[in-house]
Amino acid sequence: MNDKFMTHHTHYNDSEENIRVAFFLNLFFTIIEFVGGFLTNSMAILSDAVHDLGDSFSVGLSWYFQRLAKKGRDEEYTYGYKRFSLLGAIINSLILVVGSVVILFNAVPRLFHPEQPDSGGMLMLAIAGIVINGAAVLRLKRGHSLNERVISLHLLEDVLGWAAILIGALVMYFVDVPVLDPILSIAITLYVLFHVYSNIKESLHIILQGAPIDIKIDEIKKEILALEDVDSVHDLHLWSEDGEYNVMTVHVVLKQALPMDKLHMLKNKIREKMQAMKVQHSTIEFEISGENCEMEECC
Repeated sequence: MNDKFMTHHTHYNDSEENIRVAFFLNLFFTIIEFVGGFLTNSMAILSDAVHDLGDSFSVGLSWYFQRLAKKGRDEEYTYGYKRFSLLGAIINSLILVVGSVVILFNAVPRLFHPEQPDSGGMLMLAIAGIVINGAAVLRLKRGHSLNERVISLHLLEDVLGWAAILIGALVMYFVDVPVLDPILSIAITLYVLFHVYSNIKESLHIILQGAPIDIKIDEIKKEILALEDVDSVHDLHLWSEDGEYNVMTVHVVLKQALPMDKLHMLKNKIREKMQAMKVQHSTIEFEISGENCEMEECC
């Protein structure tokens, strides 16, 4: 077993462990939030509890899919199990939408009939929220995978949400403005729904096999055409398995027939260029200029 494989394997196991720790920290505090939200009569805390419940579900799915991805590809899922993470993202988004609607249904009437929350209890929960969610963020920042970095950013949003609740609780502790609680609740909920919309939009784009947003097809063609033996490129298809692992198929037309060893070298050059452009898997078919290609009509 070479050092590169061992390092990758170690990072993979570390990623799973980091996500597992973040999951239990988030779930533990979500339970505290729901109890604390009811005890303090704070819609702002209950709003964040719904958000954190969605986060817990999301992190739990990420942990599960991190383990599932170890199986690799098989006869049933020939591209592997990466796209299952999109299913988790959509389920998580739907949970957040339902929870957010419930919170808005209860928070909006309180704008007109505000109830005084326990600002002291809110302060203690806000401090605990910043500490616990902050610990999860720091744990994930030690990781190497993109999955960890994405979850870390998601939990960082929670820390910022608790910072807003902390400021609101401090104001209500010294000033009698109970309407600030439902205002905070609605603001947090709308913020969550905005990000849910973005996540669903991105997930559907990937499921519908849209080209990765950060990769330009014209740039790919330009890189391939820069190779001296290449005459033209057509029937280029580009999609992503899960938003991270990108796949491409392409027909490359040669200026003249090449022996097998040179075709092999040319294919490796193209794949190296694609790897540099974040295309991890490339399927390349060579043709000779003037050769009839049935697929050319649909490119």
